[in-house]
Amino acid sequence: MSEKETVFSSSMKYSGIFSFKDFYKFCYDWLSEETGLGLAEEKYEEKIKGDEKDISIDWSGSKKITDYFKSEIKVSFSVSGLKGVEVTEGGKKIKTNTGGVKIGVKGVLVRDYEGKFETTPFQKFLRGVYEKWVIPSRIEHFEEKIFGDCDDFIEQAKAYLALEGKK
Repeated sequence: MSEKETVFSSSMKYSGIFSFKDFYKFCYDWLSEETGLGLAEEKYEEKIKGDEKDISIDWSGSKKITDYFKSEIKVSFSVSGLKGVEVTEGGKKIKTNTGGVKIGVKGVLVRDYEGKFETTPFQKFLRGVYEKWVIPSRIEHFEEKIFGDCDDFIEQAKAYLALEGKK
């Protein structure tokens, strides 16, 4: 059985004006292109309350780093009170959205994801020796990479929403 270690777990909140469609595309494209993850949308739910929507989205992505290591990132969006509004920008009226969004991000380093070292107790012992004495700096490097990718994503999402809100 593979061993999973959560390396990063954080969230952010934003409330104001933003284009949900554009924000969704930005987040998906950034994660796919910058981290090289193969993303899958595991959940997309909309609840309509009058002229407002509440949306819940879960993404998960993974990337094989080596034959032994794999990174996994899970992203959850919770959008509340999303409704359409018109904003004047540069003398032109633009249709956009207003509401609140909360994003949660979790980064995980998966070791021995194919379970090759789980067939016998001796191989499990060897795995422990391998991780503790042979490759601790490599493990630390991969953990830092996953942490950095997740942290960069949160910062990029914040920056995008901050720019959108100033329009």
